Amino acid sequence: MVKFSKQFEGQLIPEWKEAFVDYCQLKKGLKKIQLLQNTNNTSTMQQDSNSSNTLISSLRNFSLFGHRNREHGAIQVHKKAASSESEDLYKTELVEQFADNNAANEFFTRLDLQLHKVNQFYRKKEKELLERGDSLREQMEILIELKSVLKKKSDKGHSKEDDSIGGTILSDEESIRGKPGEEQWENRMAYEFNISEPTRSAEKEQTMGMKVRTVSGRMFHYQGKNLRISIPLTNPSRTFSAISYLLWDDLVNQSSKKSGPGTSRLHINKTKLHHAEKMIRGAFIELYKGVDYLQTYRNLNMLAFARILKKFDKVTNKEVFPIYLKVVESSYFNSSDKVMKLADEVEEIFVKHFAGDNRRKAMKYLKPTQRKDSHSITFFTGLLTGCFIALFSGYVIMAHLAGLYRPHYDTIYMETVYPVLSMFSLLFLHFFLYGCNIFAWRKTRINYSFILELAPMKELKYRDVFLICTASMTAVMGALFVHLSLVAKGHSYAHVQAIPALLLLAFLLLLFCPFNIFYKSSRYRFLCVIRNIIFSPLYKVVMLDFFMADQLCSQVPMLRNIEYIACYYITGSYKTQDYGYCMRTKNYRDLAYAVSFLPYYWRAMQCARRWFDEGHTSHLVNLGKYVSAMLAAGAKVVYENERSTGWLCLLVVMSSGATVYQLYWDFVKDWGLLQFDSKNPWLRDELMLRQKFIYFFSMGLNLVLRLAWLQTVLHSSFGSVDYRVTGLFLAALEVVRRGQWNFYRLENEHLNNAGNFRAVETVPLPFHEVDDED
Repeated sequence: MVKFSKQFEGQLIPEWKEAFVDYCQLKKGLKKIQLLQNTNNTSTMQQDSNSSNTLISSLRNFSLFGHRNREHGAIQVHKKAASSESEDLYKTELVEQFADNNAANEFFTRLDLQLHKVNQFYRKKEKELLERGDSLREQMEILIELKSVLKKKSDKGHSKEDDSIGGTILSDEESIRGKPGEEQWENRMAYEFNISEPTRSAEKEQTMGMKVRTVSGRMFHYQGKNLRISIPLTNPSRTFSAISYLLWDDLVNQSSKKSGPGTSRLHINKTKLHHAEKMIRGAFIELYKGVDYLQTYRNLNMLAFARILKKFDKVTNKEVFPIYLKVVESSYFNSSDKVMKLADEVEEIFVKHFAGDNRRKAMKYLKPTQRKDSHSITFFTGLLTGCFIALFSGYVIMAHLAGLYRPHYDTIYMETVYPVLSMFSLLFLHFFLYGCNIFAWRKTRINYSFILELAPMKELKYRDVFLICTASMTAVMGALFVHLSLVAKGHSYAHVQAIPALLLLAFLLLLFCPFNIFYKSSRYRFLCVIRNIIFSPLYKVVMLDFFMADQLCSQVPMLRNIEYIACYYITGSYKTQDYGYCMRTKNYRDLAYAVSFLPYYWRAMQCARRWFDEGHTSHLVNLGKYVSAMLAAGAKVVYENERSTGWLCLLVVMSSGATVYQLYWDFVKDWGLLQFDSKNPWLRDELMLRQKFIYFFSMGLNLVLRLAWLQTVLHSSFGSVDYRVTGLFLAALEVVRRGQWNFYRLENEHLNNAGNFRAVETVPLPFHEVDDED
C-alpha cells in the first residue's frame, strides 16, 4: 500500500508545492512526540512494578474518564484577532496533560501556521480568479454585442466583401510617433480598430445597445468606456497587416494635413472577431483550469489535515481530531463556495457560446483527459529494441569484415551511404534523449507539459518516444543491413543505390502523411514549430519554438548531412556515383557556409523578436551569444577549406570567446546555477535533485563537451578509424550535451514558475479600456 505522503506528493500541483500543507514537517513533529512518549512509557514501566498502578492506569482509559475527557476536549482552538479581515490566525491551547507538552505545543503551533498559510494562499488565488472571471464576462459581453451588430448588418443585405463593421479614423494630430514610448509600443504590437455602426437614427443605436464614437481615431465607445481591440501579432499575416495598417495610417495623417480635416474608413470583419473570440475562449479554458487547480488544492489540504490529526490521536491516545477538524472545516479555504460558483458559471458560458449547447464537447476543452498508457507500446518497444540490437550487431560485424570504416578503403560507400546512417543516428539519438528527459522530468515532478505548452491529450510520453526511436532505427538498420549485404555479395552500387533513397523517401512521406496514423498531431506540431523557426522573426516566439531552435544548434552536422544527401539525389549524382559533384559546385560550398550558422541565425532572430515583444535587454545579450556562435561556425567552415595559419588563429579566438559566452549563459541564465549567496554553495536555493554532486558533474561535463571544437584544431583521430566516424562520434557528444542541458533548462524554468506560483497561462484579452487622455 502506498503511503499517504507519497500520494499527496504525487497529486499536488507542482508550481504550488510551497503553498500546500507541509505534511512531512508535521509528520516529523509527530514522530518526535511518539519518540518522547515511548521513552516516558518505558521509564514508567520500569519504575511502576506494582500491579495496582497498572490497574489504575488502565481504568483511566475506561468509559468514565474517557467520557469526561471527550466532553471537555484535549485542546481548545482560539481564533485570534488579526490586523485585517482577510487574515485568519489560530492559536491552539492544550487543555489536558500530554506526555511532552513542549513537543505537543510545537506541533500545534506548526499546525496553526500551516492552516493560516493555506487560508492566505486560497484567498489570494480566489481573488485573482474572481477578478479574471469578471474581466472575461465583460469581454464576452462586448464580443456578443459586436457579433450581434455584424449579424444584423449582414442581414440587411450587404455584400460579403463589405460584411464588416464600418468605422472612421479622425485626422487628429495624434499619431503613433507622437505618443510616449510605452503607448507607442502597444500600438506597434496590436491592431487598433475604430468601430462605428452606421445607423440613420439614434433609436437604432440604442436598440443595438452600442453607442459608438471615435476617440483619437483608434478607439470605440461602449457603455461609457473607451475600448481598443488588440490582436497579438503571432504570425506573418498579422504582422504584415499591422505594418500596412501603420503605413496607411501615416498616409492618412499626411493627406489630412494637406487637405484639411477628413475621415477614413476602417473595418472590423468576421476574421478579426474570430481572432478575438479565439482569444477569449482560450482565456476561459485557462480560467477553468485555474479553478480546477484551486479545488484540488482545497481537497488535498483538507485530506492532509485529517490524516495528520488521525495520526496524532493514534500516537497520543487523545481525541483532538474532531475538535481541530471542525476548525479546519469552518476555515475560509474549505467554507468558501465562490470558486465553485465560478466554475459553474464558466461551464455555462462555454457550453452556450463556444460549444453550441453541447456539454460533452465543452468538457473536452475544459477537462481534457490524458491518454492512458498502453502495455502494447511497452511490448513493441522491447521487441523492436531486440531487433535493432540484432541488426546493428550484424551490420557492425559485416562492416568490420569488409573494412568499410578504415581510411581510404571504400570511399564511395562512406561518401554516399554513410551520411544517411549518420543523419538518422544523430536525429534519433537526440529523440531518444528527449524521451529520457521526459522520464526524468516526470520523476522529479517538473511540469514540462505546461512549460512547453503541450496538449494533454496529444503530447508524446516517454514510452511513445522510445517506440518511435526503436521502430525508426530498426527500419534504418534493416535497410542498411540489406544494402551492405548486397554490396558484399558483389552487386554494384548502381544497382543498390536506390535503397538509401527509398529509405529517405519513406520517412519523408510518413512525416508529411495527412492521415491520422503514427502520431499525426505530434508530426503536425513538429512541422509547425519548424515553420515558425525558419520564418523567424515573423512568428511570435513561444517556449517550444526557441527550445526546438536550441536543439537545432546542436544538430549542425546533421543539417550538413541533409544538405549533402539532398544535393546528391536531387542533382542525379547517384546515377553515376559522382559524389564529388556537390563538393566541386560553388553553390553547394556557399550553401555549406549558410547551413553551418543558419540555426544560430534563427535563434538570434527569435531573440530579436522577443526583445521587440517584451522589451527586455537580456534578449539582446542572448542574441550576442548566437552572433558569436555564428562567427565561430563560419571561421570553422573556412578553416576546413583553407587550412591556413591565419584562419586557425581566428578560429581559436572566435571559438574561445563563443565558448566562454555560452558557458556563462548555460550555467547562470539557462540553468540558474553559480549563485554565490545561495544556501547551496555555487548552485541555487531550490534543487529538484537531492544529490548535489550531480549538478557539479553536469557542469563539468558541459564544459568538456563545449570544448569539442578543439578537435578541429588538434586533428585527433582514433587509430585507423575513418575521419567521418570520428566526426559522427563528436557530433553525438554534442547531442548528449544538449540532452543534459534540456533537463536543467526546464528545471530552472519550472522553479521560476513555482516561485511565482504560476500554474496556468495568462491569455491576453482582445478588448482593452483606455483613458480619454490616451
